[in-house]
Amino acid sequence: MAPSTPTLAAIRFGYGLRPGEEALGDADALLAQIQKGVSEKPRFPREGAAGRIETASRIQSVLAAEAKARQAGNPNEDIRKEVQREAQRIYRQDAAARLAQALHSPLGFYERLASFWGDHFSTSTLKALSMRMIVPLYEAQAIRPNIGGSFSKLLSAAILHPAMLIYLDQDQSVGPDSAAARRNGRGLNENLGRELLELHTLGAGSGYTQDDVRAAALVLTGLSVDNRVFEVVYNPRLAEAGPITVLGRTYQDDEGDGQDHVLMLEDLAADPRTARHISRKLVRHFIADDPPEEVVGAMTDAWARSGGNLPDVYRAMLRHPRAWSDPGRKIKQPFEFVVSGFRALDLPEKSFASLLGDMDGDDESPIGKAMEMATGAAAREDARRRAGRANALTLGALQRMGQPVWQPPSPAGFADEASVWLAPSQLSERIAWSRLVARTFGQKMEPSVFVEAALGDAARPETRQIVSQAPSKVHGITMVLASPEFNRR
Repeated sequence: MAPSTPTLAAIRFGYGLRPGEEALGDADALLAQIQKGVSEKPRFPREGAAGRIETASRIQSVLAAEAKARQAGNPNEDIRKEVQREAQRIYRQDAAARLAQALHSPLGFYERLASFWGDHFSTSTLKALSMRMIVPLYEAQAIRPNIGGSFSKLLSAAILHPAMLIYLDQDQSVGPDSAAARRNGRGLNENLGRELLELHTLGAGSGYTQDDVRAAALVLTGLSVDNRVFEVVYNPRLAEAGPITVLGRTYQDDEGDGQDHVLMLEDLAADPRTARHISRKLVRHFIADDPPEEVVGAMTDAWARSGGNLPDVYRAMLRHPRAWSDPGRKIKQPFEFVVSGFRALDLPEKSFASLLGDMDGDDESPIGKAMEMATGAAAREDARRRAGRANALTLGALQRMGQPVWQPPSPAGFADEASVWLAPSQLSERIAWSRLVARTFGQKMEPSVFVEAALGDAARPETRQIVSQAPSKVHGITMVLASPEFNRR
């Protein structure tokens, strides 16, 4: 028996069922979440956008001063290590807040879209120390506010953000015939030009050539990052002079007053190949690894009619009958699995905040106070045990399952097909997590009640029977979380 529309809406288009949360019954209810989401500030960066830029600038200044001292023969290893520890603490706090954002928000479809677009325009905190601080800012500034408008605006915001330019080495690229190249011998870096065409817009195999990649990279020259304040700047001394032809369109160096890259992004956003590539990715993410062509076609038609207005594209997907048929064709990615598990357990926000406090050992958290006051080995060991368990349930779990927050393996982002997430090692990690979270939070739950909370009418009779025969509550909760229908959507 197929699940009801509200159940499928929560599982396929959100982060799963949560007891007491209002069930959404149709496409319009899902679409209504988008404007609510874009108007809300996320839980990260923890000190807000302005505060984060100030923090990142301060840390960058300290690193620059230490590097200068080191070159002069006066290194200070302690300062360098402390700065690295601070940047890592900031990243872990933001990553935990990203997890809490998805868990506690009632706007599941909006949150899923934020994850999709953040992965489509991937950046990584592993690229550089500063990226640990500005990648969370990138999602908050470039992605989340723009997923309810035009693709052109979203593309421009994502590409022209310091995080993207640093991640794909655009801050190191100069035009071969530019003043900067003649002076210091630096050359063209094609990374951003290549990924712009292959990943972000047209898609691989869409007909562009290596000459187009190089030409796109030339148009992008002049863009760099002011690392003192983490702002994108345009420096004409780094730019290649025009005319430059990309995909048959010629850009003159004076056409946009140093803004030819903006014109190129607008042209790429309007290309029909971009519409098809993005629509297909959306269908593959939400509905099936092998996207139904009729759904993709309906979305590209909506794209053309609306000039790339993303809510119209989402609406075409959500109103297509195939969006509500054949449930269970997608495997939840690790982030989705962990979030949906916590949601099914109906973990109160206060309890989850306490868990994250245990993980970080913050001075204001229970674990931090215990560490401060501990005078014996037993108390310190208990603090370490709690911190280890908290990490194993949250960021450590995502690391082991292969999807650490803001750390994709490449600019292509995380894999979005079943074969990757159905590997034996992956499944064993999910079972281990299910057992641990059941022992931690499910000791007093009745498995027969939990299966309804987690799966509703998506639960198969076989799963209900297995759960009803579980030898213990923990075993029953574990079986629900490890069941095929909980891991699929």
